[in-house]
Amino acid sequence: MLEEIRQQPAALERTLREELPGIEELKARLAGRRPRLIVLAARGTSDNAAQFGRYLLEILTGIPVSLSAPSIFTLYQASLDLRDVLAVAISQSGESTDTNMVLERAREQGASTVGITNEPGSTLAKLAEHVFLVRAEREQSVAATKTYTGQLLALYLIAYALGAAVSLDDVRRIPEVAGAALELEPLIRARAGRYRFMERAVVVGRGLNYSNTFEFALKMMETSYIVAERFSSADFLHGPIAMVEQSFPLFLFAPGGVTWPSISEMLDRLAALKAETMVITDQGNTGAVGKATRSVVIPRLISSAETVPEDLYTPIPYIIPAQLFAACLAEEKGLDPDRPRTLSKVTRTL
Repeated sequence: MLEEIRQQPAALERTLREELPGIEELKARLAGRRPRLIVLAARGTSDNAAQFGRYLLEILTGIPVSLSAPSIFTLYQASLDLRDVLAVAISQSGESTDTNMVLERAREQGASTVGITNEPGSTLAKLAEHVFLVRAEREQSVAATKTYTGQLLALYLIAYALGAAVSLDDVRRIPEVAGAALELEPLIRARAGRYRFMERAVVVGRGLNYSNTFEFALKMMETSYIVAERFSSADFLHGPIAMVEQSFPLFLFAPGGVTWPSISEMLDRLAALKAETMVITDQGNTGAVGKATRSVVIPRLISSAETVPEDLYTPIPYIIPAQLFAACLAEEKGLDPDRPRTLSKVTRTL
């Protein structure tokens, strides 16, 4: 797991180099046929990537996005009107049975289809009209890391193909900022020891980093068996904050921009409750450091243009410290993050 986390800058660079020509082709095709709706289908870690895609695509394109409920197709056999719809299936292995069935039915019911996968010979790659490969090479750890960030990168490229204000120059800098985030590994390893006996936790984020709350919590659940809940800052204040007591551990994604005021307010509330908080932030949001018990500060980020959200390019560099923390925490607990109990690399469900 740790080795695959460290491979992410190279994997992202490879994905950009190999997939940009296909993205330009998709952009040309969509220019004359803008979809009225986008449907994203995925499971597990890929479903967390889809959650990011929903925010990204709705914010930047104005096209409504739906996260597919696969049982509508697999169990209830419902027939939907998917004309003028873009269906995007996301799967690391390309062999998720229900995700593939969603894509197959969507195509039959009139949708244009895109597949995002790490496996060029997979069933998903054969089903989709347009295939974009996450060039992460074989991922051996059960806990997906480099394929998750590769999927996020692919979704930036799909947003670009749909005419969003995504700068390819900025996207090309993502591998660089991913590398900068990796420089924090010694700090994170030192921090993980503090949480050796943690059995429960909450992860909080909002907006474009909301998907990272799900992914961070999932990594702690599957590698360290921690009961990790995940919330937006808005939802957390509507009730779950009642479970917080002194020293309760919370992890928060805290970029600058439009989501910062609600995260800042929440940190103030948590400080009053004497909770133990750790924020993942960057040098552009210095206010976050003083509000948390401890912090992880990414040294540099992409400076976005004024026409896009300030936190637009934070999700990939922000999740890397979380991945490192999960892997180091498992080691602190004497667990093997590469072989979680009862899990296998490919899961097939209907």
